[in-house]
Amino acid sequence: MQRNIIVYGLISGVLISVFMLVSMNYASHCEGNVAYETSMLIGYAAMLIAFSLVYVGVRNYRNKYNGGVISFGKAFKIGILMVLIASTLYVIAWMIDYFFFMPDFMDKYSAHAIDKLKAEGASQVKIDKETKEMSNMVRMYKKPVFTAMYTYAEILPVGLIVTLISSLILKRKAKL
Repeated sequence: MQRNIIVYGLISGVLISVFMLVSMNYASHCEGNVAYETSMLIGYAAMLIAFSLVYVGVRNYRNKYNGGVISFGKAFKIGILMVLIASTLYVIAWMIDYFFFMPDFMDKYSAHAIDKLKAEGASQVKIDKETKEMSNMVRMYKKPVFTAMYTYAEILPVGLIVTLISSLILKRKAKL
């Protein structure tokens, strides 16, 4: 079981990390407006694709090592451990990329968010509020612990949903 968890977790983590690094490298070298919203949607789609290996890994364990039988709890345990491995690789990759190669990312992102509000004709009160929130976010993002927590909060819910769905689909009781 451990080998299955590690292999599928690592493959999933490498996939999502490589995708994130390539897309962030591309976005950081774009001149002009970066489509942050589109990048975010593509990023979450990539997470879903990478986390599809949770389904494959749980099914592989059930069929090859557990006689075609698995409980929801066991499937969930295997899946969530794969997700934790993959998410940890993603967080490590982002931390290295952010702190060593893109330390100005949050400054650029916050400027984009404020410019977007202005372009939409938001009230000055709303713009001031967003400016203050983004300023706090930029300040907090300079702390590695906060950055790691925020990044886990970005990826873990996706993995949790995929794990829940996979566990429900793959659970199979022993035939009497």
